[in-house]
Amino acid sequence: MSKTTGALPPVPYRRRDLLRAGATGAFAMIAPRLVRGTEANSAIRVGLLGCGRRGSTDATSIAQHTPARVVALADLFPDAIEKAKLRFDKLAESKGYAGVGRTFVGPDAYRQLAESAEVDAVVIATPAYYHPEHLAAVVAGGKHVYCEKPVAVDVAGAKRVLEIGRNAAKVSLDVGFQIRSAPPFVELVRRIQAGALGDIRSGTAHYFCPLPDYPPWPGVSAAQARLRNWLSDRVLSGDIIVEQNIHAIDICNWVLKAHPVSAIGRGGPEGRNGAGDVYSHFDVVYRYPNAVDISFASTQFGKGKFDVDERFFGTRGSSASPYSGRLGIEGEEPWTWEGSEKQPASATFSASGAFEDNLAHADEEKHKAFIDSIATGKLHNQAATGVESALTAMLGREAAYRKREVTWEELNRLKQHWDAGIDLRKL
Repeated sequence: MSKTTGALPPVPYRRRDLLRAGATGAFAMIAPRLVRGTEANSAIRVGLLGCGRRGSTDATSIAQHTPARVVALADLFPDAIEKAKLRFDKLAESKGYAGVGRTFVGPDAYRQLAESAEVDAVVIATPAYYHPEHLAAVVAGGKHVYCEKPVAVDVAGAKRVLEIGRNAAKVSLDVGFQIRSAPPFVELVRRIQAGALGDIRSGTAHYFCPLPDYPPWPGVSAAQARLRNWLSDRVLSGDIIVEQNIHAIDICNWVLKAHPVSAIGRGGPEGRNGAGDVYSHFDVVYRYPNAVDISFASTQFGKGKFDVDERFFGTRGSSASPYSGRLGIEGEEPWTWEGSEKQPASATFSASGAFEDNLAHADEEKHKAFIDSIATGKLHNQAATGVESALTAMLGREAAYRKREVTWEELNRLKQHWDAGIDLRKL
């Protein structure tokens, strides 16, 4: 279980502060070494920090859909490096250029990658608990960064990431909410925010997932086993609502252009049969500004089908945005994303986060935009959005843990700094 230690100094902020921080660096100048002049034919050099399934999917998408090249790998474990190197060397060979040139292994690998002069941008896909520390090192090293969600697992970590974002004026800082780049979702949200639903009064969202496959690691220490299967570890992942369900929660914030003012929740671990210490389910009602209630439910146990959707109900119509199946609007301005009505009712769960159907181009578009921001100098700073959505997920988690209403202000006053109790030098 987590324990509370000394919190960071308080960082007071409101939504307008988050949005202001999110715009920082939008037109900052690109680092001189990346200006395409005498190096007109050079490619942006990417390093992957965290060579597991999701990190490898991110880096593969970047290598396949942009001119960037994966040139360095870093991970705590040598076997993860070896597997990833085979993958990216093969990909490089198919595209006719040199493969991975540098690898960094062990507890100092993240710092070595961040300081490497041979890397321009870093993809962070390590256990979520370490994201603030790794993000700070990469930004301090002057590298552009694509950080997987969530940006933090506790309130102190979220505030640290917000501060990192405020100081990241010379690099692009993207957060892995790729659904915000999926064409069907982009068009749906555009229509909703243009008034297609009228005055939104309520909504529902769910993220139903069978129990993922957690492979056994015989003969390793308890600490290493936690790190190997960190998705099932409450402190390392932030629990399922923060690590996985955050995608659906982020869409609610995106559509409503706000974060909740409070949450009431329940949940528990029953049904997971010893698969880690995270909850098996959450049931949360988020109250957004103007008394808009969004009921959210999630599961991560059993053998049921995989199903994710968000629905919003307004005075002029309602919307549905499933990962797979009909995505569109009913009401005064009916609209359907072409082809979605012919899709199966639910997507197949992907542990790597690579989906088809309505999310088919989400990763591709997100990664193109990241690399393009570096190449053009029109830099991104998504730290504030990442923090806002992480805190929203934490709000639901804390409401469920405490079995009572928790307000946004109360959450941000918490001196919550989780300690995993793992010495990475003694695995």
